Amino acid sequence: MLLFLDIQTTGLEVHDKICSIALIAVDSETTLEMYDIVNEGKKISSQASSVNHIINEMLKEKPRLLECETYQFLQKHNDISAILVAHNSKFALKMLLACGFEFQGKVIDTLRVTKHLIPECEFFSLQFLRYELKLYRNEERLLHNGVDNAKRVKFLYEYLLDVATPDVMCELSQKHVLILKLNFGKYAGHFIEDIGMWDLGYLQWIVANVLDLDEDLRYSIDYFLQGRV
Repeated sequence: MLLFLDIQTTGLEVHDKICSIALIAVDSETTLEMYDIVNEGKKISSQASSVNHIINEMLKEKPRLLECETYQFLQKHNDISAILVAHNSKFALKMLLACGFEFQGKVIDTLRVTKHLIPECEFFSLQFLRYELKLYRNEERLLHNGVDNAKRVKFLYEYLLDVATPDVMCELSQKHVLILKLNFGKYAGHFIEDIGMWDLGYLQWIVANVLDLDEDLRYSIDYFLQGRV
């Protein structure tokens, strides 16, 4: 069974919680869509609301995550035969693990797979790829509800199937991506290897001080630093 997952959270800080969960389950015979807004006792920040369009008033009288039907279905089908597909699966699984859920099957991270297979993309957010890869052409099938992002993950997965098999995508999801250009700071847009020649100390500072640095970017900077130090 393929499980296309999208979660939204009350924010991106350490103590933030899941506030919605969407799931599309696909097997050989059926496709099932599920969505729940959940109340984990944490208010949604205005910044989070501006992205996920969920406001605090919507949380009133909503169940806890573990009590909602979508989570219970995910838990029921949490076995080694299932494949979970998510955009930035590490974040989604980290948030679920904080609630006691640990996935047992294989994982496809469409974010990391896209970075591996289509590195020429300038950005890799789901919304950017929606337009860059023209995934919006499939959206006449959307009902514009809470399952929409899970469907966009499914559309992206189907797009990537033209380039790689599910098994290859599972493998790529576990491999670091070598990022060639820095995407922030005073040298944004420049090749990391070149920055190492101009300003080695800047790269060393980033690795030592940017605690929330994307793990693939950290891997890439370390990779180029090894040839300089």
